[in-house]
Amino acid sequence: MTHSHAIVWMDSKEAHVFRFNVDDVERENIKAHSPFRKVHHKAGVIGAGHAALDLSFLDHIVDALRGTQEWLLVGPAQAKQELVRHLDKHLPHVKAMLVGVEPMDHLTDGELLAYARRSFKAIDRLRPNAPIGAVPH
Repeated sequence: MTHSHAIVWMDSKEAHVFRFNVDDVERENIKAHSPFRKVHHKAGVIGAGHAALDLSFLDHIVDALRGTQEWLLVGPAQAKQELVRHLDKHLPHVKAMLVGVEPMDHLTDGELLAYARRSFKAIDRLRPNAPIGAVPH
């Protein structure tokens, strides 16, 4: 069954992807391959001392979005921004389907899905209604 909408909650250790439509929901949990890497900041070293996210982790998130037409990205901290930068650089067609990026603490699955449904209803209300049979330019 196709799922037209999705929401991704992610941090640097895991991602929860919900693909849904009016009647059905599919859930997928994706773990980072090395969620407990520590980077120590040493004197004289240039950089922030933060480990970059594993690219295969980001690619697994993108794979979980296949078949969706629109999606939201939520979560704490900077991991979601790294995914957006990755999409800008490598997968602009997936970025084009992204309708919002929001900071959010960890919610229960039910709360996250309810938030996504409310958000997409609001997004749909903001869109202009095109006449039936109109061809977009």
